[in-house]
Amino acid sequence: MNSTDPANTTDQSPRQPKAVVFDLLTALLDSWTLWDQSTPSGTHDEGMLWRQRYLEVTFGTNKYVPYESLVAKAAQDVGLPSSAPEALLANWRQLKPWPEVPGVLERLKAKGYKLGVVTNCSVRLGRIAAHQAGQGIFDAVVTGEESGYYKPTAEAYRAILEPLGVEAKDVLFVAGSAGDVAGATRAGMKVVWHNKIGLPARDDVQPMREATTLDEALVDFL
Repeated sequence: MNSTDPANTTDQSPRQPKAVVFDLLTALLDSWTLWDQSTPSGTHDEGMLWRQRYLEVTFGTNKYVPYESLVAKAAQDVGLPSSAPEALLANWRQLKPWPEVPGVLERLKAKGYKLGVVTNCSVRLGRIAAHQAGQGIFDAVVTGEESGYYKPTAEAYRAILEPLGVEAKDVLFVAGSAGDVAGATRAGMKVVWHNKIGLPARDDVQPMREATTLDEALVDFL
């Protein structure tokens, strides 16, 4: 979807936030390629099937159970061998940010925004992935293991507020999925959606802006 299309934005006027908080594995990182490469065929079709099942399992879980277990369960549910999740976790340090991410994070930091991450990962995987997204640039990183909740449960997003020292109304959340859009909105945050992958939207909740690049998603705040 083109972010310059008037139908792609809401009528809400952007309020300058104190903090910009990100989904990690889709809004900032190209984790999709790694999931694809970890399947027996190495194809996007197999990776997408597995990832979509993972999202379904995660979104239905709410309270945290080990992230690695859900990744393995999703693989099993779609008929993938145990070698797929094993390869994914073994190669986790190969995660790479989308090309525009480093520059956008630097621009936001230079403008004085506090930067944070809310991710469904375990502590170990979340720290590795956040390092890959931006070494030392985040003021706070909260994982599902630490908060005790999985996104899109509202409590998962609110767990970042105390570490950043802000209120929900002062946070702009950069979503990685339609579930993020709904969950962060329920948590009281403003939301834009970096929909790099072209994931399907929901009809009940709309972001302030949706775009296929991070800089376009955040154009009102850069």
